[in-house]
Amino acid sequence: MTLEPPFNFLQSMDSQECRPVDMLHSPVSPSLESGVHLDQYSLGDYGPGAPLWQQLLWYYIGSPVIKSSLLPFSGLKVQILRWFGAKLGQGVRIKPGLQVKFPWRLTVGDHCWLGEQVWIDNIAAVTIGDHVCISQNAYLCTGNHDWSDPHFSLRLGPIVLESESWVAARAIVGPGVTVGQGAILSLGSVALRSLEAMTIYVGNPATPVKKRVIQASEAGEGKQHNQPRRKNEQNGNGQ
Repeated sequence: MTLEPPFNFLQSMDSQECRPVDMLHSPVSPSLESGVHLDQYSLGDYGPGAPLWQQLLWYYIGSPVIKSSLLPFSGLKVQILRWFGAKLGQGVRIKPGLQVKFPWRLTVGDHCWLGEQVWIDNIAAVTIGDHVCISQNAYLCTGNHDWSDPHFSLRLGPIVLESESWVAARAIVGPGVTVGQGAILSLGSVALRSLEAMTIYVGNPATPVKKRVIQASEAGEGKQHNQPRRKNEQNGNGQ
């Protein structure tokens, strides 16, 4: 059969020569018939980490309030997250649309920004350091599936965003990834492996393009730094 231009292909859909329905319902090979069985999927020893009443309260009350654009006040949303078990530092800013799967598996440091429509899908722990920015529509995914397992078993991997890192708008961080201190995952990029400190990453999968250099604050005028600070050093005010 010769390939026709698209308009001729559509016109000949009912002909004996070209029948897309037959393509869709072509016989499945024996190897595929014995493949994945989602009806036998099991969570194994995984648990949500909170009693049912707490899950229901979060689903019907806590989560809708956090996501609401009618309550623009970060302070109230921070307090609600704390009531449900999240550990949040000082000066955390929360924009409307934030979605958190399980707040009791969320730790956020001081002076972090959680942007509009950010989705923290934390069936495993998510830990965020100080002065971290997560921009609009970013997605933190802690769950995966074993595609080689016929039961499609669940795989978990905690996510760590170290201090002063930035997950830009529409970027995705996968299970088990650590975003190093000061690293940047740029617009729409996908991190499937851990990112080195003070490095800018671009693309899917994310690859390093250059080192991040932060201008020194007024106290250290004329200097720059592109090395992560030691944990026992006090953070400066320049961002």
